[in-house]
Amino acid sequence: MTAASKEKIWLQNYPEGVNPEIDLTRFANIMAVFDEAVRKYRQSPAFSNMGATLNFDELDRKVGQFASFLQHELKLKKGDRIAIQMPNLLQFPIALFGALRAGLIVVNTNPLYTAKEMQHQFKDSGAQAIVILANFAGHLQEIIKDTNIQSVVITEIGDQLPFPKNLLVNSVVKYVKKMVPPYQLPQAYRFEQALTLGAERPYQDVSVTFEDTAFLQYTGGTTGVSKGAELTHKNIVSNMLQIAEWMRPLLREGQETVITALPMYHIFSLTVNSLAFMTFGGHNILITNPRDIPAFIKTLRGTPFTVMTGVNTLFNALMHHPDFVKISFSQVKLSVAGAMALQRSVADRWKKITGTPIFEGYGLTEASPVVCCNPIAGNKDIVGTIGMPLPSTNVKLIDDNGNEVDQGKEGELCAQGPQVMKGYYNRPDETEKVLTKDGWLKTGDIAVMLDNGYFKIVDRKKDMILVSGFNVYPNEVEDAIASHPGVLEVAAIGVPDEHSGEVVKVFVVKKDPNLTEKDVIAHAKKSLTNYKVPKSVEFRGELPKTNVGKILRRALRSP
Repeated sequence: MTAASKEKIWLQNYPEGVNPEIDLTRFANIMAVFDEAVRKYRQSPAFSNMGATLNFDELDRKVGQFASFLQHELKLKKGDRIAIQMPNLLQFPIALFGALRAGLIVVNTNPLYTAKEMQHQFKDSGAQAIVILANFAGHLQEIIKDTNIQSVVITEIGDQLPFPKNLLVNSVVKYVKKMVPPYQLPQAYRFEQALTLGAERPYQDVSVTFEDTAFLQYTGGTTGVSKGAELTHKNIVSNMLQIAEWMRPLLREGQETVITALPMYHIFSLTVNSLAFMTFGGHNILITNPRDIPAFIKTLRGTPFTVMTGVNTLFNALMHHPDFVKISFSQVKLSVAGAMALQRSVADRWKKITGTPIFEGYGLTEASPVVCCNPIAGNKDIVGTIGMPLPSTNVKLIDDNGNEVDQGKEGELCAQGPQVMKGYYNRPDETEKVLTKDGWLKTGDIAVMLDNGYFKIVDRKKDMILVSGFNVYPNEVEDAIASHPGVLEVAAIGVPDEHSGEVVKVFVVKKDPNLTEKDVIAHAKKSLTNYKVPKSVEFRGELPKTNVGKILRRALRSP
């Protein structure tokens, strides 16, 4: 099938009211999007966290102060790199947009990183400054001498909360919960000190173009050494516009409140929640610790919201808490899942309890991140698919020789569009492996195109299990076993076998304490052909996950 005929299938099924192309002339850079939101929604809430709220006007003022501090006090200039390492707090958008206002490149850093992982990222990126939560400053102290970091800004969890709640929260975190290990960084500024210094004089406007780099967004490192995807202002703004256009049939300007549980340093939450929703004047409710399910549910019960984003494991964990049924979903329009496969059992239960569906999208860091998404209007049975390409995005499937496969055949998904990264920072060899000369990004994911133009991810190439020459995809095995009422979580891997090369092994977290290996295997046999049925089951108290809840099969394969 030709590319033209495939595009014809997409357009026939394209969501009503969605333009298949975006207008790339609308904004000059990310801050132009920010400035428009401030002008249109000045007195509307922009970000809330732990009971405190910043409206767009207040956010704009603090962003300007932080930008001035970076320029005048730290002497940073356009193109310098600044790391941000904190969970979802009000300080995050202030630091993020302040850095972009000053023309800097943001290096988002996972707060859960070890000192060694921090050292790699900071050295690789060449970061010259950092904004870091005090809880992790001890790690920074260990490695700062081995990096290019000259300037440090330290914040505490309660810094942007009103008095006296800020003092109370910071005291409890430090002295009662003892979550702030001792550290010595005498050259560091306090976050509030930075804003005060910045308020003494205005920031200087910086000319930033579409082609300038906005982020060095590091991949999760689950497939090897973590690499920095160089995402330009064009990449990010394009994806913001693509997502906004895709959601336009359902969302209304100035009326949306989105639950932001995934950390903003993660590309999914960064682009979808904190940036794309800004075009609607959206109100982001920042969840600092989504793993604290009781506290998370308490927030959901006390906050009317219209949209929620998350990953499969987060939706699953919420539904297994007894107070989940007490949440009001009367205003909720949709929930969006990404970063990992959405299991049908989770999607079906969510819709049954909440009355609203979960829409699954697909993306990766190297694409800023969204490539495909299911249409958010209509009642099609879409669980298990990733929908169609976003506006101004092309997708094709190729075989191992680089040839495009026919419709209905499996192949590696490749994406082309304005959201595709510039390349991996200072790694031309790695860039060449995934980015073709004509701009196609090889994702490493195996997919198939269905008759209606929707795509379905089969699995990661590297996660494929080969049983006697037959391909077994972990997602299929996991989806089958997850439907058992006694299973809370499941992950499947391949393990060596002298007869068939590999066999399937699953790791299960029990919901029913009486669940046995025999039960799991018997249930799998109901929907899986014999070679896909797990030959062994290992029960665990929990499964290893990334910081956003994505199950780490690599860790399960390790001895």
